[in-house]
Amino acid sequence: MQLDWLTGFILGIVEGLTEFLPVSSTGHLILTGSLLGYEGEQSVVVEIVIQGAAILAVCWEYRRLLTRTALTCLHDARSRTFLLNLVLGFLPLAILGLAFHKTIKAYLFHPVPVAIALVVGGIVILLVDRHEGEARLKEVHDVPPWTAFRLGLWQALALIPGTSRSAATIIGGVSMGMSRRLATEYSFFLAIPTLLAATGYELLKSRELLQGASLGPLLLAAACSFITALFAVRGFIRFVGSHTFAAFAWYRIAFGGLVLATALSGLVAW
Repeated sequence: MQLDWLTGFILGIVEGLTEFLPVSSTGHLILTGSLLGYEGEQSVVVEIVIQGAAILAVCWEYRRLLTRTALTCLHDARSRTFLLNLVLGFLPLAILGLAFHKTIKAYLFHPVPVAIALVVGGIVILLVDRHEGEARLKEVHDVPPWTAFRLGLWQALALIPGTSRSAATIIGGVSMGMSRRLATEYSFFLAIPTLLAATGYELLKSRELLQGASLGPLLLAAACSFITALFAVRGFIRFVGSHTFAAFAWYRIAFGGLVLATALSGLVAW
């Protein structure tokens, strides 16, 4: 099924809004694609492209920090540690993803498992919010390598669709003594190597499908993803400065519960 303009617009908006919020972009794309009837091999190509566009939005938003780190890493210890931390945080998901991605995709990339993960993740967020301790780590350069690696283990939970890579890293960070803002920003930073690697890998696998994609709707989807991701990142950072993550938790529980109820009742053929 070829991508049309309206479907491209909707999928781009959904990806951009949800990629960096703790609500699971993959889960939302699976559910949206199911509702729109846009599934199959071509949908994988669209997901790859719009995910890449979303991560470019984070690179643009933090371009000063990323540029400064790249230019000073040879003579600045803090910059080298930051780069090391990104590698350590990326490794667990990369290794486990290569080992189990096919199995997970075969059994869990379906609306009902996604809905269950949304509900369970929402409950976990509420529990962590309730027992949040005093933040010991408040700046990017405060994070030691061992903490970055453990945060990578949390991120690896996102291999389960519906869990949310952002939610896993944020909850992991807060539970290890990060401030809400730092945990949120670190989830953005870890997304850069993680999503760039995933996008590159999937593009290589699906390059033949990419050639057959509808270029116009695909570019529209990418543009919508980039723009909405940029606004979502900025808005989310402002939000966590004075709010807990409870609103996202209740949204996950309500949305996941709605999907489960409609699926079990037969009201919607997910």
